[in-house]
Amino acid sequence: MRKKGSLLLALVMGWALSACADAPDRQTRPEPPRGQPANITDEARQQLQPQPGSAQPAMSSSQAQRPSPKALTEDEQNTIDIVKKTRNSVVFITNMQYVQDFFFTSDQPVARGSGSGFVWDDRGHIVTNFHVIEDGVKFMVSLPNQKQVEAKLIGREPAKDIAVLQLQENVPDLQPVQIGTSKDLQVGQKVIAIGNPFGFDHTVTKGIVSAIGRNMPGAGGVTIRDMIQTDASINPGNSGGPLLDSSGALVGMNTLIISPSGTSSGLGFAVPVDLIKKIVPEIIQFGKVTRPGVGGITFVPDEYASRAGTEGAIIRDVPRDTQAYGLGLRGLGRDSYGRLYIRDVITAIEGTKVKSYDDFFSALDNFKIGETVTLTVERDGKSRKVQIRLVGTD
Repeated sequence: MRKKGSLLLALVMGWALSACADAPDRQTRPEPPRGQPANITDEARQQLQPQPGSAQPAMSSSQAQRPSPKALTEDEQNTIDIVKKTRNSVVFITNMQYVQDFFFTSDQPVARGSGSGFVWDDRGHIVTNFHVIEDGVKFMVSLPNQKQVEAKLIGREPAKDIAVLQLQENVPDLQPVQIGTSKDLQVGQKVIAIGNPFGFDHTVTKGIVSAIGRNMPGAGGVTIRDMIQTDASINPGNSGGPLLDSSGALVGMNTLIISPSGTSSGLGFAVPVDLIKKIVPEIIQFGKVTRPGVGGITFVPDEYASRAGTEGAIIRDVPRDTQAYGLGLRGLGRDSYGRLYIRDVITAIEGTKVKSYDDFFSALDNFKIGETVTLTVERDGKSRKVQIRLVGTD
């Protein structure tokens, strides 16, 4: 029993001496700095500590908390550059129309429509869509600096949905848009639309050329050929704004959308700039567009021609004092009961088939005033050739 007690006493004293020997070591060993592993050696820890007298980079509290900005992609920077470049080239147009007051005693001009436009030259000419200014009596142009300037209508071409305004005071800060070309456009090419949708000025949307060569009905009742289809968002108020390529050059004018809801659904269309380049200088110079025509002849609207089941441009009337009348062309006739019947129908021009008046109207754009063309004319199932000289017509 004494031996067991002595053995237990010896074990307790040995444990106590061991604890005392370790205590100084634990007291003098520093806690590892935050962020360093606890099992790092003293030698390695000393190497990590800054040496006395060594220069340390200064870091402000804002730098320590703020993450480094994400670098812009090349495409993002390109879009930003284009927006900055055209900042002073795009305007907002308000169409003012007369409205009678409640007692019908006076007419007051009020805003009845709006759209966008772009600066064409340094003389204050603004290009927009015809439907933006249609029926307007006064036009106010909001500039990028929010200043409003009155503009007058110089001329319009409803068949191509193009109109030109001119500012009534000098605005030196405006910059004409860079004129490009639409003949080299490719499907998939990046485009940028700038305008004022729903009154939000200078709104930018980006997309691609979805298709080219589209034929769409224009505001003038005839088809606008070779329109550009894009998925860049075009909404009410974007009409008349520029469609730009990745160099910032004008390739089209935003014109219409196809959407069951009336807002953008990825089907936007723009008048090609190559057509605009032909129309706008003529409007600026003459106040109107003079195009080749057959001189005084009027035609039956296509909607009635289709009901009659007739293919071609049906001649409605030929004035007696015209070249066409002398060549034997005749319009609608009446039988003994007073019922109208069809006489001459133009089915081709210079060998190009004509299926409607719309086709014939567009085909005339390929010729010049003064040229002589050969028409294929049908009457009572018989075909004949008629040569006629094209004359200028509004």
